[in-house]
Amino acid sequence: MLFPTLEFGIFFLVVFAIAWELKDSPEGRKTFLVAASYVFYGYWDWRFAGLLAASSLINYAAGRLVTIASSDRDKRMLVALAVAINLSILAFFKYYGFFLEQLAELLAQGGMVRDLPFLEVILPIGISFFTFQGISYVVDVYREEIPAERNPLNVFLYISFFPQLVAGPIVRAADFLPQLKAEPRLDRQMVAMGIALILLGLFKKMVIANYLATLLVDDVFFSPDAYSGPDLLLAVYGYAIQIYCDFSGYSDIAIGVAALLGYHFKANFLQPYRSASLREFWRRWHISLSTWLRDYLYKPLGGSRHGTATTYRNIMITMLLGGLWHGANWTFLIWGAIHGVALVVERMVLAVVPASGSGVVAGDSFGGAVKAGWGGGAGRDAFARSLGVLITFNVVCLAWIFFRSESLDYALLYLEGLTNWSGPVEMATPFLVALVAVSLASHFLPEDLLPNAVRWLENRSALTLGAVLGFGILLIWAIAPEGVAPFIYFQF
Repeated sequence: MLFPTLEFGIFFLVVFAIAWELKDSPEGRKTFLVAASYVFYGYWDWRFAGLLAASSLINYAAGRLVTIASSDRDKRMLVALAVAINLSILAFFKYYGFFLEQLAELLAQGGMVRDLPFLEVILPIGISFFTFQGISYVVDVYREEIPAERNPLNVFLYISFFPQLVAGPIVRAADFLPQLKAEPRLDRQMVAMGIALILLGLFKKMVIANYLATLLVDDVFFSPDAYSGPDLLLAVYGYAIQIYCDFSGYSDIAIGVAALLGYHFKANFLQPYRSASLREFWRRWHISLSTWLRDYLYKPLGGSRHGTATTYRNIMITMLLGGLWHGANWTFLIWGAIHGVALVVERMVLAVVPASGSGVVAGDSFGGAVKAGWGGGAGRDAFARSLGVLITFNVVCLAWIFFRSESLDYALLYLEGLTNWSGPVEMATPFLVALVAVSLASHFLPEDLLPNAVRWLENRSALTLGAVLGFGILLIWAIAPEGVAPFIYFQF
């Protein structure tokens, strides 16, 4: 069930009405939302509803067992077992075929051809997201950051809640579970935020992302050898905008839908292409994943506490596994490697470049804030930041080529084509160039623009709010291209 469809609109209206009718019955409301979430998830393939339930039950039981275990050694063993089970389920569905293919190729190169047990494994939608949420719940219980839930209904709803179930954001139990124990409320601020985010997300996905996909990106990445360098460059910039609008659009809608049901999710994107470094980029892009990797992988590996070489190793491991999380393909590993190397190089540069009092501030996705600059006043700092933004964006786009390409061969073909600027320019229509340019420019709008819009909506009447939502949806539907493509992150 896709968000920008009539089916979801009807589904949500029914859920919204019944959920608020059950406001005074907490257990009834949670039971209904769990049931609704399983209907939402089972709409694609009902057979995987059992997998979702099993994941929820495993993590609920693990949390309870960790709490009652008598020694820290037993607790650690239980956590390790729970994490191993979660990752084993994820590995089977997501990486089984990939690893067997690599093993078969390796055996063939060694002259040892074998019949391997290949299976046609269907990837359950959202498995990466609900698996990470389950792991974080068990680990947080062990760390005593949250108490283990006695009521299994709370864990089931936390893992299956339909707005964020299939493509995030990755919600932390410490943020969501306390909301289940409070009385749900729907005030003007929540309604205004929900409407603003839903409309913004629909516009990003249905208009910007879909136009870029259908008119530019899909054709160029399908046959990169058929286009000249300028078209290839425009297409990779277009893909940078497409994947941002597609994924952040989903997150906006998810956060907005949750708000209309009375629950608060944290922001998942903060204008990432205005970043002046890769560290800052990862504080603004897919924030729920970058902070998850930081808290449950980078820091347990040792973070930056054990010397420079170990820090660089931990960054590379984190980014490589972050790439692998996205899919079973060498292209995702290379995407993660590019980001890992870039983060390491930045640390090396910042270690030798003298910081100034008003230098470029770059948030470190795996640590604290970092300040760097060249000295010499605000003018030079502004130039340094502009140069940092330009370099960062193009490094990110280089990595996007591997992320988007069907295979490593296609990615290399794409890179080779970028060197050919003698051919005809076919794709750079005024509409597409303007769409890419305006979309990039939007990343430099004031960061308080959306909060200001929400505050304006808060003071409007209920009739006005309804009119804004209804007219906004109709306008987006009218100007969007035909058809509704699945969200990119559904495959992860």
